[in-house]
Amino acid sequence: MGVALAMLAGAAPIVSAPVAPSLAPPQAADAPAQTPAPTVEAARVIATYPHDTRAFTQGLFFSEGRLFESTGQQGESTVREVDLATGKVKRAVKLPAEYFGEGSTNWGKTIVSLTWQHGKGFRWDRDSFRKLGEFTYTGEGWGLTQDGESLILSDGTSALRFLDPRDFTERRRISVTWRGRSVSQLNELEYVRGEILANIWHSDLIVRIDPATGVIKGVIDLRAVAASVEVSDSEAVLNGIAYDAKAGKLYVTGKRWPKLFEIALPGGG
Repeated sequence: MGVALAMLAGAAPIVSAPVAPSLAPPQAADAPAQTPAPTVEAARVIATYPHDTRAFTQGLFFSEGRLFESTGQQGESTVREVDLATGKVKRAVKLPAEYFGEGSTNWGKTIVSLTWQHGKGFRWDRDSFRKLGEFTYTGEGWGLTQDGESLILSDGTSALRFLDPRDFTERRRISVTWRGRSVSQLNELEYVRGEILANIWHSDLIVRIDPATGVIKGVIDLRAVAASVEVSDSEAVLNGIAYDAKAGKLYVTGKRWPKLFEIALPGGG
């Protein structure tokens, strides 16, 4: 199955995106013989749940079986806990109006969240939503996840940065590639069974990344899922990946989507 990956040169403003050009990957014969061909599979929907259409979803994750979400837009950005079955917000904390909220993840019993262009992140108590502290980073903040050892940050480029969760210094970084070509516009992230899953902004695709090398091992094609969602905003794109490790279930949604989908794990797991 042939599929086009969005190949965008550098980060662009989230609120006013240009039309994204696409580049079809080379044929398998062009790839190095020792590199397995990336797998492409259509997402298989297992269940559908309501999702808050006011939520400009930037981060989505589970912590001890509970669903959390961070949302964007200046004056509207929040970190919230959400009821999976109903889509209702159980509780939330609002970011100061000047910040555009971005990705988030859990670290122990805390939540770590990013902002887009301010180079500032926040640490929150997961159970009370009390702000515990702030930290800084260079460049933009897009997506955030963690692998149990490091926080993993995307910034709209092809780079993923691995940060020390204690002081947020950079430990290492990888460049994400598709058959030797850099892939940028990496957005929301989730660490799932030894792989980093990443939304490619404005593409309706999720890529499966080897965290050691940055090589894309596979693609989850969600174009049919996205086409089934009724939205009127061109920026209401696929963005939001959450893995409930306790239940072994994977969920996806989009910005201001009315639905959240449980999809089959990659590889039929």
